Formats: sequence, structure tokens, C-alpha cells
Amino acid sequence: MHSYEDIFQRIKQERIVATVVIDDLDKVPALAETLLEAGMSSIELTLRTDCGVDAISVISREYPEMLVGAGTVLSCGQVRQVAEAGAEFAVAPGFNPAVAEEAVKAGLPFAPGVCTPSDVEQALSCNCKYLKFFPAEPLGGIKYLKSMAAPYLHLGIGFIPLGGINAENFTHYLSQPYITAVGGSWLAPRQAISKGDWKLISNLCKEAKNRLEN
Repeated sequence: MHSYEDIFQRIKQERIVATVVIDDLDKVPALAETLLEAGMSSIELTLRTDCGVDAISVISREYPEMLVGAGTVLSCGQVRQVAEAGAEFAVAPGFNPAVAEEAVKAGLPFAPGVCTPSDVEQALSCNCKYLKFFPAEPLGGIKYLKSMAAPYLHLGIGFIPLGGINAENFTHYLSQPYITAVGGSWLAPRQAISKGDWKLISNLCKEAKNRLEN
């Protein structure tokens, strides 16, 4: 198992984490292959459906070149489930100290969700320095985050914004030095996965990669 810092440094190198919701386990291999072929090798599979944990297991086992994480991790039981399934990191929409502590116990790199200074301080008290900023755009985007985070940036914390991030604004977030990566929920829309529209997903990923490189 890689260390907390190793995992988040890899996420920082990737710059975008494809954030996806899986309704049909049979779609997972084609999705993973489409993402990898398009240059996206970091994925967050949310636990919003019954097959989320199984999807993590499939990618962990069949696509070891992909960095696989679990999203919407809301309980200590889910921490244990995703760690056993092979998740290399976990993310939550909010901060729950019991979940953060369980992630530490499981050796699972964890990014809790934050949106206020109090959230940041609680996360830091659990030794979480990479934080999900959610919901980014409804809260005020970079302008709000810059003000909210200012007193803590000297501590070396990094943010992964999600919520309203899209093809038009993601590079604006990534231009900020305290942004570790963005959550790319627009790259593989739930409906496109359900329909098996791999061409659309491939095009969205390649367009994002081109914008990153240019």
C-alpha cells in the first residue's frame, strides 16, 4: 500500500480525477479502458449505487495501472469495505471525525469534504491535509476558497474542488497553487456510462487533456 503523501502526489500529477457513478457493473471494464486510452488514469467511484464497492474491486484487480478511489464514503463500515475492495484513496462530501479516524486506522488516504474554516481545522486535527472543497461553485468558487483557505495555506494543505466544475472552468481552478486536482464529474456522465456512449466519454476526456497541455 502506498503512503498518504504518495497517493496525493500522484493525484496532483494527474490533475483531474474522473468522478463517476456506476449503475451497471458490466460497464466497468469498458469505462476503465476508455478512460485509460484517453489519458485519464485516476478515478473516483462513488458509493451512491449498490455496485460501487464491486466496481472498485473490478478496477483494482483488472486495471492496476489506474489509481482507484472511493467517493461518498459516509461511514466507518464503508471505509473498511472500500479498503478491502482495493481502493487506494477515499473522499467524502463532508467531515466526519469517526470516518477520518477509521481511514487512518485502515491506512486509507482520505480527503474529507470542507467548506468552512471550522471544517478545515477539524480535518487538520485528524491529520488530513488534502481536502475536498464541496460544493465548489455554489459556495463561490475560487474567490471564496481563496479567502477561506488563506489562514491555512502556510501549512501545506491542498484542495480538490468538486461541484459545478466543468470543461469551461476547470483550468481556472488548476491555475491556483493550492489546488491539488479537480474532480471531473463531467468527463464520464452517468447517462453516457449507462448508454455505453464510450465515444462521448473519450472525446470529453481528450478535450480536457488537450486543455491541460495547452
